[in-house]
Amino acid sequence: MSDDLPRSSEGAPPVSVQVWGPGALFTRPELKAERVSYPVMTPTAAVGVLESIYWKPEFTWVPVAIDVLAPIKQFTQRRNETTDIASVSSALAGRTVDTVEHRTQRHAVCLKDVVYRIHAHVELRERATKKSAAYRDQFRRRVDRGQCFHQPYLGTREFSAYFGPVDERERISMSAKLGVMLHSVHHHKSKIQFSWFKARLDEGRMWIPRDGMRAGDLVEA
Repeated sequence: MSDDLPRSSEGAPPVSVQVWGPGALFTRPELKAERVSYPVMTPTAAVGVLESIYWKPEFTWVPVAIDVLAPIKQFTQRRNETTDIASVSSALAGRTVDTVEHRTQRHAVCLKDVVYRIHAHVELRERATKKSAAYRDQFRRRVDRGQCFHQPYLGTREFSAYFGPVDERERISMSAKLGVMLHSVHHHKSKIQFSWFKARLDEGRMWIPRDGMRAGDLVEA
């Protein structure tokens, strides 16, 4: 692991895990008619992978960098989706989704044969009963054993992900501006808010800022 990765407030290096799969789809939110993937895994997708391997209410995952280890390749496919979406309250009341009557086909631009290395910190919550080192060690053991709470996926559930300890594989040498990318999703009692950042790939590594910005602040930056 590179020694230039940012350390936590306790001075600990981030934990790392390698993930890969035959396909991925990290949808750009501004393109609604068709699904078009970002060229790189998003921070929210990285958190989803980490939580599928190890999650506790005592801490949150804070990704700091994502390494791209395979050339960026794309392919297109036609996907069946439904426009009938049930709210949480209606689903609990027994409402089902009518996929036959509300089926629509969309083209998707996906990624092919992806390999990533995720670097992230464990950030304790007030309810934590252990030191962060204990959670980091447990995560490493689960990665070594191939244990997970559920099968991780790469953007959408149809693209299952595999994971394991990091190896010596080099990052790709590509550098590019990736545009505005979703940083995180904030769930509040009455609404959901999103934060963003201007993503960039530097020699195969995408650095992730500690906090994202609101859309208005991002335009001014």
